[in-house]
Amino acid sequence: MPEDRRESPATPATPEQLLRRLEWTVLRRLDGLLQGEWRTLWRGAGIDLAELREYQHLDDVRHIDWNVTARLQQPYVRQFTEDRELAAWFLLDVSGSVDFGSAERTKLALASGFVATLARVLTRHGNRVGALLYGQAVEGVMPPRATRVQVLELLQRMRRPRPRSAPGGRTTLGDLLRAADAAMRRRALVFVVSDFISEPGWEQPLARLARRHDVVAVRLWDALEMTLPDLGLLTVEDAESGEQLFLDTADPALRQHYAEHAGAQEERVLQGLATSGADVLELATDDDLLDALLRFADLRRQRARLGVHARFPAALRRAQPLAAVAPA
Repeated sequence: MPEDRRESPATPATPEQLLRRLEWTVLRRLDGLLQGEWRTLWRGAGIDLAELREYQHLDDVRHIDWNVTARLQQPYVRQFTEDRELAAWFLLDVSGSVDFGSAERTKLALASGFVATLARVLTRHGNRVGALLYGQAVEGVMPPRATRVQVLELLQRMRRPRPRSAPGGRTTLGDLLRAADAAMRRRALVFVVSDFISEPGWEQPLARLARRHDVVAVRLWDALEMTLPDLGLLTVEDAESGEQLFLDTADPALRQHYAEHAGAQEERVLQGLATSGADVLELATDDDLLDALLRFADLRRQRARLGVHARFPAALRRAQPLAAVAPA
């Protein structure tokens, strides 16, 4: 049986300890670095008309004022006063493949830190956060609330031990996305946090979500998933299906076949994300959490400035000039 790495010596024992540590080590520094830039990161909705202006490329056609357009023979769109309060939803994949990491931190631990920090930043500004979790199936809805207790409850659910999948079981991420589409009635900021190791069919539900909501796909990954190391004879187990294989990892042909299969899977995932219309933030298990959150802030500023969807790979470091990064 593989070692259960849901908890490690470096992982705080309780959600309260984890959140307190993040508040001291990440949140305080993040607040100072993002001070005054909040409106560029989160855009709320509003119903109070502020002004009319001429239609520009990439404007939302739903905001066209057809009466004014017909009268002036030129498309005009309505601009509304923004309400800064917004609802943010976390769609969280906590299936077996997420509980993996080649170093001290698993993808699940990485996701917990990212979600805890971002959810706390949002709730401290009076915004509400809700969530749907997917283990072997959708585990129910956490309605949006704007409290610290809500963040702690979310962390507790993420860290909850889950039974192993039945033989042949596979993650079906599309089920989570369709359940979220039905649960979210109003436009929201949506974070889909997953490694996207799933049965096919999640691409269309993700694209549908991205048409209705402001969606950020947060893709978790580990470098070891792309290469098979030379460790001799080894028994490996599929975290999703429970299938076990006895492999000779010293065989160069086997390692080459694994790398080709992993590369093809990587290409399919990136293609699905690129065509979905969602912004994409990639997080690796060796990422620094503060650097990852600042990379996310860069993505949001680029999104607001250019009006196009963007992808920020995990390999991107903030030392690079932002202008050199072209959206995928």
